[in-house]
Amino acid sequence: QVQLVESGGGLVQAGGSLRLSCAASGFPFSIYRMGWFRQAPGKEREFVAGMSWSGGTTNYADSVKGRFTFVRDNVKNTVYLQMNSLKPEDTAVYYCAAVRPSGAARAPQTYDYWGEGTQVTVSS
Repeated sequence: QVQLVESGGGLVQAGGSLRLSCAASGFPFSIYRMGWFRQAPGKEREFVAGMSWSGGTTNYADSVKGRFTFVRDNVKNTVYLQMNSLKPEDTAVYYCAAVRPSGAARAPQTYDYWGEGTQVTVSS
């Protein structure tokens, strides 16, 4: 049974930091590309960051570049999203997702597995 379980969300003031975690099981994690997406109320789900199976390629949305860092641990089958200098516009539900190596990094429709999400709220 495939599981992606996110944790680490919460309420933080603007300028603060949070670290999201996503524990994966039930599929060959070490060969899957992993991604973080987010969805704010009334908006479409958008790509935040992604990393190849080896960690050799990492992509970030322009809106988070320089503030967010994607970390992957293929021993623990876990990925992390370190979020610094948070802004109110970062408020959203954050989702962890997995896609086979041939999948497009930024396109949510290509991802095979999804977690249920964790809420991040940044107050001004």
